[in-house]
Amino acid sequence: MIIAHLLDMDGVLVRGGQPIAGSVDYVAGLVAKGEPFQIFTNNSRFTPDDHAERLRAVGFAVQPEHIYTSALATARFVELQKHGSSAYVIGDHGLVEALRQAGCRITEFAPEFVVLGDTTSYHYEQIATGAELVAKGARFLATNPDATGPTERGSHPACGAVAALIEKATGRQPYFVGKPNPFMMRNALDRLGVRAVDTIMVGDRMDTDVLAGLESGLKTALVLTGVTKLADIERFPFRPDHVVECLADLGQIIVNQ
Repeated sequence: MIIAHLLDMDGVLVRGGQPIAGSVDYVAGLVAKGEPFQIFTNNSRFTPDDHAERLRAVGFAVQPEHIYTSALATARFVELQKHGSSAYVIGDHGLVEALRQAGCRITEFAPEFVVLGDTTSYHYEQIATGAELVAKGARFLATNPDATGPTERGSHPACGAVAALIEKATGRQPYFVGKPNPFMMRNALDRLGVRAVDTIMVGDRMDTDVLAGLESGLKTALVLTGVTKLADIERFPFRPDHVVECLADLGQIIVNQ
């Protein structure tokens, strides 16, 4: 029986900053029934407060505690690796704030980690500095492997693409903390206090959302309102448990299980 949801944000709840038809009501239903859920996103640009405010502005009845980002997962990973460590950060304030709250000192002087996240304004000088620090021995982390991210103008290069640039320059592979890494999944489940077998991962990408759920023992649902289209599914050696046109179509399937 499904009692908890991990809901991807971009492509499932919103597209281009606007709600996808039926998604506001679906989330409102979860809130009204008190069912546990996390809006589960690889987007590390914003804090949970920012994400919640942006979603409330378009009708979603959510609070910051409903949001779990790859920035939070990355900060938790760094904290577990070494409490009170230092990092050079390439990314937006959501990642910087998460690391600081986890006790990490932000610096470009001999940091223990180089942490790469998402931003709409990657600067070559920052990328070059990050590569130099990685080459000198800093451990290389990235919030997520997504090569592209959605914007109002279409897709643009994202964390995974920039990570490949640094990897090519240094010969050092990054460790990706966000989806599909089970580390992020386990942390979200711990926050909810639920078991994987009782949880469904709902996303719009086969290569991150569905794979993350599959590798962590969750039920999975692919919605066709985002990146992966119906014809794309055949390119993958695995399948989601459910394929639906949009999030609103998932409710009846879960009720009938």
